[in-house]
Amino acid sequence: MSGEQTIVSGVAGRYATALIELARDAGSVDAVAEQLDRFSAALDDSEDLKRLVTSPVFGADEQVAALDALFPKMHIDGLAANVVKLMARNRRLFVIGNMISDYHKLVAAERGEVTAEVTSAMALNDTQIADLKSALKASVGKDVDLVQTVDPSILGGLVVRLGSRMIDTSLKTKLSSLKLRMKEVG
Repeated sequence: MSGEQTIVSGVAGRYATALIELARDAGSVDAVAEQLDRFSAALDDSEDLKRLVTSPVFGADEQVAALDALFPKMHIDGLAANVVKLMARNRRLFVIGNMISDYHKLVAAERGEVTAEVTSAMALNDTQIADLKSALKASVGKDVDLVQTVDPSILGGLVVRLGSRMIDTSLKTKLSSLKLRMKEVG
């Protein structure tokens, strides 16, 4: 696909491109996405798993053995498991977060969707997600796939990145702006 060339690059992009091609051939694009999301959520929740993925202290064999033990419990198998373990064997597991993000971008491009990265202080509920998708769709004229991140340091509001545009309604930014204006007045 021509869109794939422009939206992903680097090591993570190459793995994501290969994975989506294999998943497309197997008819499992959505199943792979769900499994990658489970792995990503586990990474967010577990400091030990983050350390396993990012620390150069662990060898490839140790990473693969750990993944072999974890994946059945996480219901991750098939293509998703094989590609993550291949990344571990090739000492590229540290880019797994980018690979998952790139995979979602490729899936969205294939469906004619755009991807928006949304950062919020707390996890959004289903109603908020639906409202945000609807508002973004009205703005860009296409379906929008949301990649959510929780960052309590923004205090409240949202930071939305959609292509080259960024909309920052975070409380942290508003307070910083207010503080700067108060310094200018005083």
